[in-house]
Amino acid sequence: MMNRHCVRRDTSSTPPRCIVSRAAVPYAVAPKAALSKGFTLVEILIVVTLVAALTLLLVGAMNGGMDGLKLRSNAKTLVAELRHARAQAISTGTVQRFTIEPEKRIWTGAKQRHGEFPKALEVTFTGVRQVQAREGEGVILFFEDGASTGGRIQLRVKNAAWNADVAWLTGEVTLRKGEITR
Repeated sequence: MMNRHCVRRDTSSTPPRCIVSRAAVPYAVAPKAALSKGFTLVEILIVVTLVAALTLLLVGAMNGGMDGLKLRSNAKTLVAELRHARAQAISTGTVQRFTIEPEKRIWTGAKQRHGEFPKALEVTFTGVRQVQAREGEGVILFFEDGASTGGRIQLRVKNAAWNADVAWLTGEVTLRKGEITR
């Protein structure tokens, strides 16, 4: 409760001055027990981090563990390089050559970009023999109009495989989960 005490000092037209006392007003703050309900931001962040880490581990375990993650990552890199070679052929108006040596696990793309696959991955190439410069080397040519000689590069580890397919007519590069071919 509030106590209000008003005092008028003179008889002029000014309103009286009032003093409000809060001595009898109960606290507007909730008790301590009511404040402890809920979660802090730190607690929420810890839970979100743990859920994300467990989800990553679960997905990794379902996709072949670390080898499965390496397989998918290398397949995506391979597809990106094939698409880059096709884009270079179209933009420069010159034939671009993508070569792969499955036994050595190395590749060379447009603008002399190159890379290698981890030893855990097996690499297989299927393509046109007439454009191969030497035995043990696979070649995919990308032409100025976007077409290509076509081919398939399969990356595999254990019982999982990814196929990078290049269509010969359109030069379109796609990535699909593959079946193990020997």
